Amino acid sequence: MCFFFSFLPATFWLVIGYFVLFSASRADGWIEAFGRVLATWIFVISGMILLAGAYFTLSDMCSIEAWMKCAG
Repeated sequence: MCFFFSFLPATFWLVIGYFVLFSASRADGWIEAFGRVLATWIFVISGMILLAGAYFTLSDMCSIEAWMKCAG
């Protein structure tokens, strides 16, 4: 369940990364290089969020499932 809930922040960071990459492509000089590096790190953060969600789901450490079991 945590894996599915990790898609929301990962999608948010992915959209921000594409915006930064698009803005960097319109820039010149060192700002273009900085924007590319920043966009790469934002994409890495997005991937790490998905990996963390998968890890918590597969290791049964997801607190969302515990909340749902208590509520039902």
